[in-house]
Order: sequence, then C-alpha cells, then structure tokens
Amino acid sequence: MEKIIGLIDAPFTPFHANGDVNLEPIAAYAAMLQKNGLKGVFINGSSGEGYMLTTDERKALAEKWVSCVPAGFKVIVHVGSCCLRESVELARHAQQIGAWGIGSMAPPFPKIGRIEELVKYCEQIAAAAPELPFYYYHIPAFNGAFLPMLDLLKAVDGRIPNFAGIKYTFESLYEYNQCRLYANGKYDMLHGQDETILPSLAQGGAQGGIGGTTNYNGRELVAIIDAWKRGDIEAARDHQNFAQEVINVICHFRGNIVGGKRIMKLIGFDLGPNRVPFQNMTDEEEQRMKAELESIHFFDRCNQF
Repeated sequence: MEKIIGLIDAPFTPFHANGDVNLEPIAAYAAMLQKNGLKGVFINGSSGEGYMLTTDERKALAEKWVSCVPAGFKVIVHVGSCCLRESVELARHAQQIGAWGIGSMAPPFPKIGRIEELVKYCEQIAAAAPELPFYYYHIPAFNGAFLPMLDLLKAVDGRIPNFAGIKYTFESLYEYNQCRLYANGKYDMLHGQDETILPSLAQGGAQGGIGGTTNYNGRELVAIIDAWKRGDIEAARDHQNFAQEVINVICHFRGNIVGGKRIMKLIGFDLGPNRVPFQNMTDEEEQRMKAELESIHFFDRCNQF
C-alpha cells in the first residue's frame, strides 16, 4: 500500500456569513495549497468542523474537492461520526466519487475505551470502502480515546485489509516511533503535530504528515522537511521554531479552528465564520492577533497565492 510522502493539509470548511457551506472558494483553495508545497487534503476533519456538518454537506464538500483538485493532489475524506451507519454511508460515497482515501477518528460519544471497540468501529467503516486506504485519526484530546496505538496496529494487522496507518496527533513521540517501527514499518504513520516535525524527522518519522497550520504556514513546515533532507539542521531548526511561534499566537485566540481560520482572512482568503458553538473572533481580537503575527514577521513567511 502506498505511503504518503510530504504534508497533507487539513483545510477549513468555507462558510457564507449565514453559516451555509460555501463551495465556491475550494478550487482556488486547492491551487493555493499545492503552490505552497502541500500534497493533498484531509477534509471534513477537526479543522473542517466535520462533526458540525450534515451528511449532505459533507458529501457536497467531498464531491467538490475531488472534482477540482490539481492532478496528483490527494483527497482523503474524514468520515467519522457518532453514528456508525453515517460513517459507513460517507465511506461508500468517498469511494464512489473517486477520493484517494478515507479516515476516521473515534467518536466523541460514546467514548471508546477498549481496543476491540475501536477495531470493530474501524472495521465496519473500512469495509464500506475496500478499494481505499483507511487511516485511523488518533486525536485523543478531541474524543477522550486515550488508547495505546501500538496495540491498535497489532489488533488490526491481518484483520482490516485496507488499514493503511494512523494520523497521529498526540504528544508521545516515543509511541509514534514504536508504531512506525512495528512490523518493519508496515503501516503509514502520518505525523499530526506541526510543532514537532523536526524531532520526529530525527527519529526517522514524519516522512508524511497531516496538519492544520499548513493552511497558512505550509511553506515553513515544508521547509523543515526540505532543510532536513539537505542536511541543513540550522535552517530546519529555524523553520520549526518559527512554526512554534505561529502556534503560540493562535493559542492566544482559541486555537487553529478559530484563530487559524481568521488568519486565512488576514492573508487574503476569507473562508467565513465558524459554526456555533465556536466563539468567533471579534474585530478587536483580529487586530490584536494581526499585531502579534506582524511582530514575528509572519506575513513575510506565510503561504502565498
């Protein structure tokens, strides 16, 4: 099974001012991401407010992304839901429309607390799209599924034929690396924390990744990997440290989903508001965030159109 090389973006969902999904910006969005070095998108996930979308909206977004991405640009569709039958439906749909792959996090309700529960959940979703690689999206801060991922790999090995790997968005580089080494590197371990790409590269990981700050800071994150590959450790450190400075800023403004989405407006690509219950930024907060970004020279280094 193909392993992803390079960084995949987790895009925001564009909304109109009234909260309706806005499909119009997506073609330009995909072109911008490719221009700045990204290799694909992982849509309808946490950055895309996927759990706050209807099934029809999720299908419409998937169809639009698949129809307009540049050649060779991967579209992975997050199909996770608190309703397993909805996930199965979304997985079938993703295969029908020609998506590159699918993925799912554990549902936030009911909370999954055992490996076998998680395997059965993944098994039914993956079986609905047998021609596509399936990725488990490990983000326990979102859903409380603090389960050992090495045990998950052992449990799915030989049981879920199209289980491709894990989008690993958690702090344990030790566990991430143990999963990467399992069965001589059988599974694709996509690095999911933009703030720790460089230390993961030093372990041999982060050959592929999925991130959220790549929406606006993709050039710098791609540059970490490029600098590492050419042996320029000082440049790699500079790019990684800058990426952490950007993350420090968005943490002052309710994180990537809220603050990061507003950054898109500041770089000239307004994707609209967040859905309730997210608290959208005020104009005053936007100006304060802009000043913080200017103080670290963000606008000289961010994604370009």
